[in-house]
Amino acid sequence: MRKYLGIALVTAAVLSVLYVGIVQRRIRERASGSAAAIAQVTFVELGSVNCIPCRAMQPVMRELGKRYGDQIHVVFHDVWQDDTPARTYNIKVIPTQVFLDQNGREFHRHEGFYPLEQIERLLRDRGLKNLHND
Repeated sequence: MRKYLGIALVTAAVLSVLYVGIVQRRIRERASGSAAAIAQVTFVELGSVNCIPCRAMQPVMRELGKRYGDQIHVVFHDVWQDDTPARTYNIKVIPTQVFLDQNGREFHRHEGFYPLEQIERLLRDRGLKNLHND
């Protein structure tokens, strides 16, 4: 009986690792649409439309899109509607911002409200140009 229990536990562990890998790949594929393909940075916002600090991030995300155009791809996931991205990115609180490079690798993460000025500093450090000021 212990032998079968051990096999079942190992099988479950392997399947869960495979599942997480598949979910991460699907999120990258979804984010790698035409907009993401030319973007230097993908900004993934994990939050909820029903969370006050998350709602405060909405104008920040819109402004980043205006200021940086095709250089940035902004993605929003309402983790209260679908918790798959929350599990994939292993977030602890919302809002959480995850920044990915052109290859889909995470290079920066922030928890809580993230002011526009601080995000812009990060983007400038990555070589992005504000289309309206630079």
